[in-house]
Amino acid sequence: MSSQTLTSNTPVLNVAVSRDPATDQLLETYAFQKPDEVESLLSENNAAFRLWRATPMSGRVEAYRRLSAILRERSESLAAIITAEMGKTLAAARAEVEKCATTIDWIASNGPAILADEPVATENDDQVHVSYLPIGSILAVMPWNFPLWQVIRASGPIMLSGNGFILKHAPNVMGSAYALQDAYESAGFPEGLFVNLLADNETVATVIEDDRVAAVTLTGSMRAGSAVSAIAGKALKKTLLELGGSDAFIVLADANIDLAVKAGVEARFQNAGQVCLAAKRFILEKPIAEEFTQKFIAAVKNLKVGDPLDPQNSVGPMARKDLRDELHNQVERTLAAGATLLLGGKKVEGRGNFYEPTILGEVSPGMAAFDEETFGPVAAITLADNIEHAIELANTSDYGLGGNLWTADISRAQRIARRLETGGVFINGFSATNARIPVGGVKKSGYGRELSHFGLREFTNAQAVWAKKVD
Repeated sequence: MSSQTLTSNTPVLNVAVSRDPATDQLLETYAFQKPDEVESLLSENNAAFRLWRATPMSGRVEAYRRLSAILRERSESLAAIITAEMGKTLAAARAEVEKCATTIDWIASNGPAILADEPVATENDDQVHVSYLPIGSILAVMPWNFPLWQVIRASGPIMLSGNGFILKHAPNVMGSAYALQDAYESAGFPEGLFVNLLADNETVATVIEDDRVAAVTLTGSMRAGSAVSAIAGKALKKTLLELGGSDAFIVLADANIDLAVKAGVEARFQNAGQVCLAAKRFILEKPIAEEFTQKFIAAVKNLKVGDPLDPQNSVGPMARKDLRDELHNQVERTLAAGATLLLGGKKVEGRGNFYEPTILGEVSPGMAAFDEETFGPVAAITLADNIEHAIELANTSDYGLGGNLWTADISRAQRIARRLETGGVFINGFSATNARIPVGGVKKSGYGRELSHFGLREFTNAQAVWAKKVD
């Protein structure tokens, strides 16, 4: 890891800057890697991949067991880094570390069977099986909002199958990136198997094109996904993209309103609203719209915004000032288009990147808060005439990551779920991720799946081995 001191006169060109979003304090700066350092990184990762792919599955699993133990041992220090770098409350940061450890445990326990040779029955006596083999070094372009979890949910499945992992993390969370690299190395993974790439977009493009990189996974914006997939496609390389979402939170007339309100508040305002797979558009069937809205406003008013290190606070700052400015612009454009401001709608004055928990009413298609992903503590409320209208509104989106549906009729909900154009549907709950369940989107939310058996096999060569009987 290379770092340097940043003075007021130092240009921030080719330097990643980490600041505490709650205080504006400079935490650390990291110099971008030079061409020769990038070359060494690729060579070391490729060499480590060849060593790792030859490691028996039992040896890989042992390293995974050590990794989960290390994550738990370092929980407090890792959580402190997360909170300092991106503003997540300390309780949420601790939960993120534990989720990482739990997921590594699940992969270690279940991955070997999922990746084992799979026999295929044929109509004759031929012996056929499918092997799930590693394909090489995988470049992962990851976001800042879950600086450990996003990386673990990518690296865990990718590396158990025998691949190498090159992390291009968000520049503002490089402390988390290097802490994870150290955890992997401390667990006994080959040196160079998990490495951090800190470089500009032009260098990242050359890395994608390099023959030593087999594929790319990215979680980020549509623009980033389009750029990366174009480069990878030209080089004939596989990509997995998770490009955000604008999940609908549908509440039907027969729903338990109190439970839906409680879940809706957490679904929208956890992590200061900076979650891809999260409720953003609240679509309410008219008979219960007034009751839900009033209870929702009252509950959101009780949220405490402030220092994420203070356990009394439930909403911390947004990760960067430019992100807060962008969110505020979306709120202002939505109000200018005819929506009503029910709560909040302002930047919090003073130090840090705090934004008031905000609720917008009378939001409709064509408005920013409906059409765009609002990545911050803003909820948009839209009324639906009936169930059919609610489904239509939910599907009126470029995004298709997740969806939420609240109703007392589970059978009806399961039928409705098949009509929602999303990668996941959560009935009487809110969007979440679990190691056992695939996560990913459709439409402009991307393609491919992480986690579960889908994720474990996503970056493998499904090699068919067909042995014919010889007399």
